[in-house]
Amino acid sequence: MSKTPRRLMLAAAAFALGVTAISVSVPSFAATSATSAAATTSTTYPVQVTAANGNITIPSRPTAIVSLSPTATEMLYAIGAGSQVKAVDSYSDFPKNAPRTKLNADDPNVEAIVAYKPDLVVVAGDTTGLTAQLAKFGIPVLSDPAATDLSQEYQQFDELGQATDHLARAQAEVARIKSQIAQIVADAPKHSKPITYYFELEQTYYSVTSSTFIGQVLGLLGMKSIADAAKGAASSGGYPQLSAEFIIKANPDYIFLADTVCCGQNARKVAKRPGWAVLSAVKDDRVVGLNDDIASRWGPRIVDLLQTVAVAVKRHGSG
Repeated sequence: MSKTPRRLMLAAAAFALGVTAISVSVPSFAATSATSAAATTSTTYPVQVTAANGNITIPSRPTAIVSLSPTATEMLYAIGAGSQVKAVDSYSDFPKNAPRTKLNADDPNVEAIVAYKPDLVVVAGDTTGLTAQLAKFGIPVLSDPAATDLSQEYQQFDELGQATDHLARAQAEVARIKSQIAQIVADAPKHSKPITYYFELEQTYYSVTSSTFIGQVLGLLGMKSIADAAKGAASSGGYPQLSAEFIIKANPDYIFLADTVCCGQNARKVAKRPGWAVLSAVKDDRVVGLNDDIASRWGPRIVDLLQTVAVAVKRHGSG
């Protein structure tokens, strides 16, 4: 078995860490705006939030945030906390103006992090004891692991907003995401039966089931993953490694490639794989290339992913 891709490990981290619900309450966003909410959602410090790594106290408004999570980086900028971000890890490539460094999110170096003199560090999971190590320096750490559903994504926005004194902007961002997702789903064509798909994380056939975060998002469009029926789908946390034979036999309506940037995959290369030319998705031009990062993060650009898939389904139909 090949090495599991990093983006798969990030997505699966939520299962290994045992995701804890965020304690900050989430109000109704139906009529929320940054202006109307500002008077009641400013943060009073010190503030305590409950994240996956426990109850974290933030003594004052952070002005030197280090983000070791590409998704958290995108969220921080989306809620207006970008000016408070001092350094981000080597994988945080969006937005382009984020202060990208050589910090390693997979194997964080305490000395390297402390050198930036942060007053808040955000990670996508603490499996190395970073919370305890940075506590010795008086630096709080918030762990926001891979979201298991949209509700948890919204909670993480809320948590980061509370922690950084941008709760109103966080609420407005969640309202925007909810509204755009609702519109995309409303505009999508309706089908009498689920549209099947193969979602490729890398060309060794790691995929996602319908129960994963990405699977649930695509499920909003009436789509169902062929990986649901794979052996070991549940034990893999929803990220099984399939085989070419399994995929060919399942003959999915669509193939979504989330390995276009990392691994140069595209419809032409897929069609040249042994036996794949017979697939209806290949014959009917339903192989859709996705941006690897957008397809593996659970932040504000989840709307872009859903829109890309919705446009493809609307353009090509399902058979």
